[in-house]
Amino acid sequence: MTTPDVPVHLLTGPPRHGVARYTRDLVAQMPGVPVVTAQDPAELVAAVAGHRRAHLQFTDRLVASSPEGAAELVEAIAGRTRLTVTLHDVPQESDGARNLVRRGAAYARVCAAADGVAVNSRHEAALLGEHGVADRPVRVIPLGAGTLPIPVLPPPSGAGVTALIAGWIYPGKGHDDVVRAVAAAARRLGSTTGTVLAIGAPSPGHEDDVRRLTALAADLDVTFTVTGGLDDADYAAALRGPGVPVAAHRHLSASRSLLDWGEQGRRPLVAESRYAAEMAGLRPGTLVTYPDDGLVEALVRAVRDPGSTVLPPGTSLRPTLADVAAEYLRWWAES
Repeated sequence: MTTPDVPVHLLTGPPRHGVARYTRDLVAQMPGVPVVTAQDPAELVAAVAGHRRAHLQFTDRLVASSPEGAAELVEAIAGRTRLTVTLHDVPQESDGARNLVRRGAAYARVCAAADGVAVNSRHEAALLGEHGVADRPVRVIPLGAGTLPIPVLPPPSGAGVTALIAGWIYPGKGHDDVVRAVAAAARRLGSTTGTVLAIGAPSPGHEDDVRRLTALAADLDVTFTVTGGLDDADYAAALRGPGVPVAAHRHLSASRSLLDWGEQGRRPLVAESRYAAEMAGLRPGTLVTYPDDGLVEALVRAVRDPGSTVLPPGTSLRPTLADVAAEYLRWWAES
């Protein structure tokens, strides 16, 4: 499979970063595809020497301390090889007005420097156009699910109203919305127990969010618990645990956590959005969407019918990582 038309894959950054992990998982489905690994992203410029083509799974925060620095690095790499990129964490309104402009300008530079650009959803492709980031067609290649069998789970049991949120804790993720909704759902159901379990850790620099959310929960008689960073086995076990899985982020654009839920046999409640609708169509039956004012009612229904929070046997999560790897190979062969 190793031919001049298949680019070397560039792997950089902390090994447990989501994009770095996804790169490794994807490359594992492409036997023979070369990989260049550089712990320091700046080393990638020299590392691509001698490679006619290269591909980078890109997010600005993975490769530099600023959007401008990330764009400069990509431009330097693209000056030494024919570079294609997959964009993650694309600029959108949730960045805030100032950062949307900064990140939008940086991602526009990345798109201009790259020989080809891919994103993981039609929603992201639309965002690039809406914010003037890309003025040319981009390839849409969805995130791929793991190939392990989906576990068949019994309906979760447990007292009270418990909501589970997976992934990093940061502003805009919806933890505060879930805390308030759990308190209201518990009152609706006549329960004395309301719990929000955050399966993950605060993003660097957002440790104060944990204190703020803990205080908010205490004011509403809800328990807010944070697991901190977990290894793969403990993370999977937490996703399979008792409670209602919720993805309350209103600005999802390509969510690995939705696949995490599915791979563990769970069907999460997901805030309605263009991206959520796209994923519901891509993987039918794997999530339940709710409107802006509908989280309390969705929680009540899920607590009354816990079987609705697990996937039926035989549910498909395709496209898988293998499907996605094949799509990348087709893309590169066409260009």
